[in-house]
Amino acid sequence: QVRLVESGGGLVQPGGSLRLSCAAYGFTLSSVAMSWYRQAPGKEREWVAFITTSGGMTNYADSVKGRFTISRDNAKNMVYLQTNNLKPDDTAMYYCAAPPRNYWGQGTQVTVSS
Repeated sequence: QVRLVESGGGLVQPGGSLRLSCAAYGFTLSSVAMSWYRQAPGKEREWVAFITTSGGMTNYADSVKGRFTISRDNAKNMVYLQTNNLKPDDTAMYYCAAPPRNYWGQGTQVTVSS
């Protein structure tokens, strides 16, 4: 059974950092390009970051470029999102996903507030 399980969210002050993790089950992670998305209350889901199967190429939304870093460890079946210099506008539910395969996790909540 395919599952994506996110963790690592929480409450953090502006300027803080969190490392989000995504554990993949039921498929060969090394064969699948992965993304992170987020959705804030009352807003549409927003793409955040993308990483190719090998991790050799990444891409980011302009809103997070220079602050967030996506990475993966295929041997551990894990995908990560390092979030630095967090801002209140980063508050959202963060999802790990492989949309072409319709693989989505349940999300992990990130709240940035003083």
